[in-house]
Amino acid sequence: MNKRALAIFALPAAAILIWLLAPASLPERWNESEAALIASLSLSALTPLQPDPSNAAADDERAARLGQRLFFDLRLSANGAVSCASCHRPELAFTDGLPIALGTGPGRRHTPGLLGAAYSPWFYWDGRRDSQWAQALTPLETHFEQGAGRSAIVRLLATDPEYKALYEEVFSAMPDPTHLPDSASPLGGDSEREAWRTLDPELRFEISTAFANAGKALAAYQRKLLPERSRFDDYADAVAGDGAARQEGTLSREEIAGLDLFIGEAQCINCHNGPLFTNHDFHNTGILPVFGKLPSLGRFDGVRLAREDPFNCLGEFSDSAPAECAELRFARDDNELAGAHKTPGLRNVTLTAPYMHTGQIATLEEVMLHYNEAPTAMVGHNEAKPLGLSSRQMRQLEAFLHTLEARARHASPLQ
Repeated sequence: MNKRALAIFALPAAAILIWLLAPASLPERWNESEAALIASLSLSALTPLQPDPSNAAADDERAARLGQRLFFDLRLSANGAVSCASCHRPELAFTDGLPIALGTGPGRRHTPGLLGAAYSPWFYWDGRRDSQWAQALTPLETHFEQGAGRSAIVRLLATDPEYKALYEEVFSAMPDPTHLPDSASPLGGDSEREAWRTLDPELRFEISTAFANAGKALAAYQRKLLPERSRFDDYADAVAGDGAARQEGTLSREEIAGLDLFIGEAQCINCHNGPLFTNHDFHNTGILPVFGKLPSLGRFDGVRLAREDPFNCLGEFSDSAPAECAELRFARDDNELAGAHKTPGLRNVTLTAPYMHTGQIATLEEVMLHYNEAPTAMVGHNEAKPLGLSSRQMRQLEAFLHTLEARARHASPLQ
């Protein structure tokens, strides 16, 4: 318990009540470094998205239109009932509101959001994919996500007239659908893998190329999914514009106090920085596994899986030159990454409960408590240290996080 908390117990009950109900006491102005830090968190500071050298169609509007159609198409699943949008719902900031993703069956991880995800060099909680298009391909073949299989996806593209026309406008001619098996995949069940093994190697390459292009189209659409402005952005821009005054009105005094903690005593800014409130890195913060499950090795496994992925930046389906794949070539892979998971962005965090990589924590209040206590990690070591914040300070932090919710709920772009 910190000194502030101990001092409270020495006060009469009436004084404690007055202290709890009193508005936060704040200086009139942010200092120069605080003001600059706050300005750096505004969406006004978000730089344009850089090209993805591994995806030549990443910024092609035609590819984005194809990707949008694919994103919402239930036919891209084995049971005809699951699309990308089933787990990435626009009204929930492109998450699903579930502890564990549910596709054709129960998944293994909590669904991460997509708003601004294209700014990250790594995808999934463990970073096991190194591009947005490589990530987009994985659920299509994973049996408990969409599970459609590689040849089935390509058959759909080749036999649906609108898909075929859009695809061939951006990429090249589709494989002849009469040569495509109904269900063949190197990652499917026994029958699908056997069907894949019997295919001519040249046809396997054609199918995999078209499959990779479907992922590139999905990525072209998802690159357009960006967060919208919130009350915080208006406040941060005002701070930057008028000499760092702490104006009330846009934010309440409690919310401003929470911001003060966020960039200061609570140390949130160490990982949740920049306009997307994430450093796109991996950290072990002592998150306990779901009861009855083994703890995840996180990034320790993710680096290996990214390097083994045939659709990675260095693979034959990538549009990159090897020199453009520095993130993959020089990625850390040491034991310090055991139990580390990707830092999620905090924009619209009030819409994306539950939290953490397997949805272990149900509410923001519980998230605050976790970081305040910083328990010992079951795998690796917890990088976070106990904060010793009071209950009121944790409520102020939570109040600040509500200011990051966009004023308008998100709809799909291009519609």
